[in-house]
Amino acid sequence: MTPVSVKVDPMNVVEAGILQTLKDLDLAVAQIRAGTKADLLPLFSKLEKLTSELPRGTDPQLLHYLHKKSYEKARLHLEGRDAENARGSC
Repeated sequence: MTPVSVKVDPMNVVEAGILQTLKDLDLAVAQIRAGTKADLLPLFSKLEKLTSELPRGTDPQLLHYLHKKSYEKARLHLEGRDAENARGSC
């Protein structure tokens, strides 16, 4: 049996930074839900900055999620789990 080769585009540095920031945001939100104070503004600012640094040719679906502030959808997309994203409003 011949192995099937699947081309996977590597994540660029900016996308990797966005993914890490989205994971940090998830942790901060979990802290808030647990009753601990967390400042989310620096994370939102960092996401805005990184989004503005994305190169030309960035996946339009990722840009859509980021511009609509659909950060959970953006995280799933970057993790290769876009199939888990519900279609509809962002």
